[in-house]
Amino acid sequence: MKKKLSGLFLLTALFSMPLLAQNKFISAKGKEIIGTDNKPFLIKGTNLGNWLVPEGYMFKLKGINSPKLINQAFSEIIGPDDMKIFWKQFLDTYITEADIHYLKTTGINSIRIPFNYKLFTNEDYMGANDSTRGIKLLDKVIGWCKKENLYVILDMHCAPGGQTGDNIDDGYGYPFLFESRPSQLLTMRIWKDIAKHYKNEPIILGYDLLNEPIAHYFKADYFNPHLEPLYKEITAAVRSVDKNHLIFLGGAQWDSNFKPFGTPFDDKLVYTFHKYWTDATVAVIQDYIDFRNKYNVPIYVGETGENTDEWVRDFRIVLEKNNIGWHYWPYKKMDNLRGFRTFDEPAGYAKILEYTEKPRQTFEDIRKATPEDRKALKEILFKVLENSKFVNTKPNKGYIEALGMVAGQ
Repeated sequence: MKKKLSGLFLLTALFSMPLLAQNKFISAKGKEIIGTDNKPFLIKGTNLGNWLVPEGYMFKLKGINSPKLINQAFSEIIGPDDMKIFWKQFLDTYITEADIHYLKTTGINSIRIPFNYKLFTNEDYMGANDSTRGIKLLDKVIGWCKKENLYVILDMHCAPGGQTGDNIDDGYGYPFLFESRPSQLLTMRIWKDIAKHYKNEPIILGYDLLNEPIAHYFKADYFNPHLEPLYKEITAAVRSVDKNHLIFLGGAQWDSNFKPFGTPFDDKLVYTFHKYWTDATVAVIQDYIDFRNKYNVPIYVGETGENTDEWVRDFRIVLEKNNIGWHYWPYKKMDNLRGFRTFDEPAGYAKILEYTEKPRQTFEDIRKATPEDRKALKEILFKVLENSKFVNTKPNKGYIEALGMVAGQ
């Protein structure tokens, strides 16, 4: 009798193992994202913007808005070798363990990490051309998040060839990804490599395959039909090595249009939209709610914010009343209240801005615009790095409390 019971117990345990393994990961069921406790999980957090994908407006620049344009302008001021040092220090200090620990204390449960595909190739980017950098950087921050129990969405903000056609993708002003098979294959290869590396990591919430594809400047009737077929191919590449994690699909026209999507093709899809500078009303998100109801799938806001504290609060309430999770944008910015934290603009920084706003189309233009004291401007530029370190930043209390979180120090 004892042998029969022990055998039955062993059999039950063996059949339970796949279920236990599955419950290690955030999943999806119907309209809900499901936590590891088998209860609905409402995403609440922020984006680590400007770290792995620098943006011009984060540096208070105007016409210079993509990583390669920032690199070009700053290199003209301090030279390419010092620029390599600048980017190395920036990557090491802009987001640190202290930042991740602080975010946990506010009460959020997750973060979204935008990245540039170039970190996974030998292309020149942010001062280096090492194809192993992407995983090393992500491993570091994911390790900190795991320690704090903060879930992570990985977001390919810049895809090969460019998926947006604007500064957001650090490309060439056109969504070449949808016309270039080599770029599509590279996108699939990078996502497959990432998924293979993190397939057994439960702190990863999922993969946001393409950020804000197909800007509104381009013919939607031509580009939009290409979006879901490419998503299917990328998903197949991910699923060939990783069946554990959620996959996030952003709509066309800056993650705003779900009309190109048909019947869901994977059982762990979440459909994501972005919303900026709209009314804070349910009417703004009704199309997405209708999509959720039609297909019985989860939806979520990958980016929103960049607005007053009142708007941040009001839109957050609208989202939560409609069971829609959110990652507000961004975590921190220079001299700005519209984020979790801010840091001071260095004294004399206007000289940097002044140079970048002069005509620089030709080498003659660059020579005429050249600052008299490069050493002084170098000190100012590196002061940005010092000021952006966590210890030198401060919380935006009103913004954080508008999100229903605790500002702390």
